[in-house]
Amino acid sequence: MENATQKKNGKISVNTTDIFPIIKKWLYSEHDIFLRELVANATDAITKRATLSRVENLECPQGKINIFVSKKDKTIKITDNGLGMTEAEIEKYLAQLAFSGAEEFVNKMKQDGTKLNTDIIGKFGLGFYSAFMVASKVSVESLSYRPASEPSLWVSEGETDYTFYHSSKDSIGTTITLHLNEESEEFLSAYKVQSTLKKFCDFMPYEIEIFDVDQEAKKDEAEDTNKNNQEFPFLSLGVVNTISPIWKSKPSALKDEDYIEFYRKEFPMDGDPLFWIHLNVDHPFTLEGVLFFPKLNPNKPFNDSNIRLYNKQVFVSNQVKEIIPEFLSLLKGHLDSSDIPLNVSRSSLQGDPNIKKISNYVIKKVAEALKKLFNNDRAKFEKIWPDISLFVKYGAISDSKFDEMMREFIIFKNAEDKFATFKELEASIPTEYTEKCKGKVIYFEQGKSDLSLKTQLKNKGIPCIITESYIDPHFMQHVEFQKVGEQTVKFVAIDAAISDLFEKGEVEAVDLEVKEFFTKILISDQGKNDQLDHDAKEKAEMQNAMINGGTKDIELMSSFDREALAYFRVDEMEKRMQMMAKQMGNEAMFPVKKTLVINPKHPLIKNALTFNSKGNEELATNLCYYVRDLANISSEGLSAEDREAFVKRSQNLMEQLSKMALQ
Repeated sequence: MENATQKKNGKISVNTTDIFPIIKKWLYSEHDIFLRELVANATDAITKRATLSRVENLECPQGKINIFVSKKDKTIKITDNGLGMTEAEIEKYLAQLAFSGAEEFVNKMKQDGTKLNTDIIGKFGLGFYSAFMVASKVSVESLSYRPASEPSLWVSEGETDYTFYHSSKDSIGTTITLHLNEESEEFLSAYKVQSTLKKFCDFMPYEIEIFDVDQEAKKDEAEDTNKNNQEFPFLSLGVVNTISPIWKSKPSALKDEDYIEFYRKEFPMDGDPLFWIHLNVDHPFTLEGVLFFPKLNPNKPFNDSNIRLYNKQVFVSNQVKEIIPEFLSLLKGHLDSSDIPLNVSRSSLQGDPNIKKISNYVIKKVAEALKKLFNNDRAKFEKIWPDISLFVKYGAISDSKFDEMMREFIIFKNAEDKFATFKELEASIPTEYTEKCKGKVIYFEQGKSDLSLKTQLKNKGIPCIITESYIDPHFMQHVEFQKVGEQTVKFVAIDAAISDLFEKGEVEAVDLEVKEFFTKILISDQGKNDQLDHDAKEKAEMQNAMINGGTKDIELMSSFDREALAYFRVDEMEKRMQMMAKQMGNEAMFPVKKTLVINPKHPLIKNALTFNSKGNEELATNLCYYVRDLANISSEGLSAEDREAFVKRSQNLMEQLSKMALQ
């Protein structure tokens, strides 16, 4: 190759006869997009006429798009009163594949120094050809707004050949007639056309009205038609779109009722939104929209398609993960931007720096709105927190910038059923416990931790937060490893915190008897594994703990309140590992070893020891198991097998005690 000599130059030729069928079949992923593309072209034509009419000081009618569906004739007609085209313009724009009339128009207006209406939609010059995905024949009849123009009729049957005919059209604008093929006859239903337009063109800037040509207008509708001087004696399905979506209005001009009404219309199966964010920016990119915070329904399947993306009011997609980070996909609403780069089918996003900028902007605005609500209406913020806490904590975990902005505004419910931030929790610690609680947040697992421990802390004025099992284990681990500002936080389970906060008290000889007795009854193989090596001993102790209901050891704590009987303490790391494993469905892989902490001063404990010393070992043994069962019930409850054993032991215990009472 290095020594080869040049013979001649050439060009790779592309045969449009071959490529045209490919474009017809593969240009768009969904065939119903043809309606969006043709209506978008009609919208551009109306916008161009309005722009030129201002420049040339001409009268311009109100823009309108009418769509006529006839199952009998197997046709769909799309009519607009835009600027129309001459025969030369039809040939220029329709006969040149991928030539964009919209782009040419924009460039010409810029060259002339005309203030441009930025709502021109077209860009690639391919939208018109979507008609051939569903039609075996397409005709375009048009009359230009230019004085003395002659109407023209262009017809193509899906090949590269086309024919011009004389036309009698006498109204300015364009009518496109599609003769549908057999595969696309579903679109001969006016209601199918209506639902498709609702999907793609619900917020187009000009009215779109649908008519069923095969049905006559109702009497009252015909009277209204005559009043409007229109000659459409067909059944009207009405105007399908809202020409002024809420995001096009200034926030200052809207009331809460306007947002709520819009949300109800767009998401009729939901309750009212918690609150919303109105986005409006024109530099360094354009972005408009409204994002709503819905009230979460845990019984309703999660749907990540609730944010709808528009380009100049034309629906593009509801798959917006490139723009909206996953944690914000719980929100609902609409985003409209002309700066989001699209491929020719407008159905997928292309990589571009603007995407990241827009994503960061949305994240920033969401955080700012939450901070503003926190500062201006703390009561409302706390009221909606149960519904938004999941996405806020998830956002903090998954996005560092969002975490930095929101960390100090994340709140937790405490033992007094009030909400507090990290700083507020720290400030509420009693002076005598400040040093022991420094840098720590004590947490109580809802449905798992011992309620008596929460009561003890509450009585001492020591704050603890209530955590849920779904997101909080992940969030706590994130906060511990990802420091924001100068604050360092370590989360400590309430059972572990109790041991650190309170002295265990003086241990008396009788207390040691209690420990020895409970160890003998509840930990069957205590001391038998001492001769094993470390790993073997750990394995044996774990197996033994599982046999004994997870109880690995017995400890005493006599500084309890007199009413406190016993509780289980679990190693913090083991607890975290089990939490994470449970989230992944592997709870059995990380069983935890529990230490039963007993109050030796409690009357029930003393009585068990007394019964044993007096020879009533059966009753004393039942009381030991009963203490362990009560500790389990006070925290995470009993398994099905343990419940059955508990019921049997309780019956036996009641029988023994009732006999003693009758003697």
